[in-house]
Amino acid sequence: MVSHNIPKATAKRLPLYYRYLNILADSGKARVSSNELAEAVKVDSATIRRDFSYFGALGKRGYGYDVVNLLNFFKKTLNQDELTTVALVGVGNLGHALLHFNFQKTNNIRIGVAFDVDEKLVNTIEDKIPIYHMDNMKEQLSLQQIEIAILAVPADAAQAVADDLVDVGVKGILNFTPVRISVPDEVLVQNVDLANELQTLIYFLNQFGNK
Repeated sequence: MVSHNIPKATAKRLPLYYRYLNILADSGKARVSSNELAEAVKVDSATIRRDFSYFGALGKRGYGYDVVNLLNFFKKTLNQDELTTVALVGVGNLGHALLHFNFQKTNNIRIGVAFDVDEKLVNTIEDKIPIYHMDNMKEQLSLQQIEIAILAVPADAAQAVADDLVDVGVKGILNFTPVRISVPDEVLVQNVDLANELQTLIYFLNQFGNK
C-alpha cells in the first residue's frame, strides 16, 4: 500500500511507472535507467529519482534499476497482486461508459456492482455487472464488503449519496461529479472533473498559441 508520507503528486505517478515497467518486462528488458524511464513516461529523470527515493534504494548508481525487481516492488506497493472490487453509483451516460470499460487494462480492479434509480436499469445485468436500485445500495455494499465507490450521479444528489457511502463504511470515493463533496478526514476522495481538465487544457493551448 502506498505510504501516507509520500507527496500526493508522487503517488499519482506510481501507476504510470508501473504500467511502463510492465511493458519493459514483457519485452524482456532486464534493466532501465532513470533517463530511459523519463523519456518513456515524460517525467524528468530528477523527479523520477526523487519519487523512487521515498521508498529507499531501488536502484544502483551506474547500473540503473532492475526491471523485474522494480516491477515486483511497485506491484506490492500498489496492491496489484490483490483484486479490488469497486461499486459504481450512477449509471447514466458516463456510468455506462465506465461499465463497458471496467478497467480492462488492469487485472486487479473491477467494478463488481452498480446502482441507479432508473427502473429500466434496475435489476438488469450489463457487461456481467448487476445493477441494483439505490435503495439497496447500503445493504449490497455491506454484504459485499466494498470500500471504494465511483460517484457518477447528478450534481444535486452527490452529497447525499456520498453521506450514504460514508455511513456504510466506504473509505474511498472517485468523484466524477462537479460537486466537491464533504467527507470525514478518514475517507479519501479523488475528484475527476472532466470539464475542468478540458478548460485547463484549452487555457494552456491558448497561452502557447499567443507566444
